[in-house]
Amino acid sequence: MFVSGARNAKIVGLCSLANFINAADRVIMPIAVVPMSDTYSWNLQVQGWILSAFAWGYISSQVIGGKAAQKFGGKIVLLLAVSIWSASTFLTPILAEFFSLLVFSRAILGFAEGFCLPTIFHIFANNIQENERSRAFGWLVALGSVGQMLASVICPHMNWPMMFYTFGMLGFIWVAVWIVFYKDHIVSQQEDLIPPKVDTRATVRWTSYISHRALWAIYAAHFAMNWSNYIVMSWLPTYLQRHLGADAKDISLTALPYVMNSFVGVIAGYYADSLISKKQWTVLSVRRLMTSIGLLGPALFLLLFSYVDNIGLAVCFVSISLGLCACNSSGHISNHADVAASQAGITFAVSNTLATIPGLAAGPVTAAIVEYSSTWYPVFITASGVNIIGALIYYSQSSASQIL
Repeated sequence: MFVSGARNAKIVGLCSLANFINAADRVIMPIAVVPMSDTYSWNLQVQGWILSAFAWGYISSQVIGGKAAQKFGGKIVLLLAVSIWSASTFLTPILAEFFSLLVFSRAILGFAEGFCLPTIFHIFANNIQENERSRAFGWLVALGSVGQMLASVICPHMNWPMMFYTFGMLGFIWVAVWIVFYKDHIVSQQEDLIPPKVDTRATVRWTSYISHRALWAIYAAHFAMNWSNYIVMSWLPTYLQRHLGADAKDISLTALPYVMNSFVGVIAGYYADSLISKKQWTVLSVRRLMTSIGLLGPALFLLLFSYVDNIGLAVCFVSISLGLCACNSSGHISNHADVAASQAGITFAVSNTLATIPGLAAGPVTAAIVEYSSTWYPVFITASGVNIIGALIYYSQSSASQIL
């Protein structure tokens, strides 16, 4: 089971499916940009701006999404978000020949997707018990990885317009299911959620979100995780094709990292919850363990990835890297609900806003580095270093005590 109770399982399942579509829609453009650049004669810099347009929209809506979920409830906010980003995905082939409109549509896609995770964090924090949160977040991240995997397998074998039409329509189907099956509900303290030590729902000031070491530890870990993730997600198909000579069949292998991420995320979630439930480890110790694995493991395997010129070995190393990264879902990602149960949607929104900064740089800056140095080594070495720094900060400054 996902979590105890049919209702909670339905919540986790529906929200995880939303993240499935969310993640799949992000993968389409990095795959499609190669044939699209052949069609429209885009150079590497133009491709970089198109790939990064998503992040400009995404970074602007995180906090708005968290506050909207608090004010209007998770059902309507998530419904509108999925509807808008699915429409943007579906219309991409129509707008593709107009560079400005394409970039704008990618920014709108990012803006709408920015509402998704803060809203889901709000829903989970108010419905899922403390000793079941690791597995809930594990399933959430896992279904996102499955979405990326499915898109990576299917899209290379489609013509590029059909990629966008297919996944855009999938989003519209989810909206219909969400309307029928999800009901907004906030679990009371009598319904088995851990009672908050302090009630700050109506009194939290904006400065509180940036004035605690424990929150900055989470923000640092999230920033580090996303630094390498954005590079892999945005550039892996291009890297394999342009640098290692991969063909369409080889590009389908880019699904393997997401399969590994999904598998490890679920296993890590159940294992983390078992350690907490059996009182073998404290919540803080589990969060630190999982975050350390989730940052230091990828740091090592990204370095190995950058030094191989065999496609099979490269995919193997990047798969292990993304697999270990999934442990973060039971680490700093779950930590939001520990330290800020009633404000988890907002704290995640702040965290994800800061962690989207690497996404802004992943396109144009990576392209500039590669064109200037004629090598990808500096890109992956820097990502590994950022992961190590993030792990050290989180391990030394994190907490599992409620502060908001």
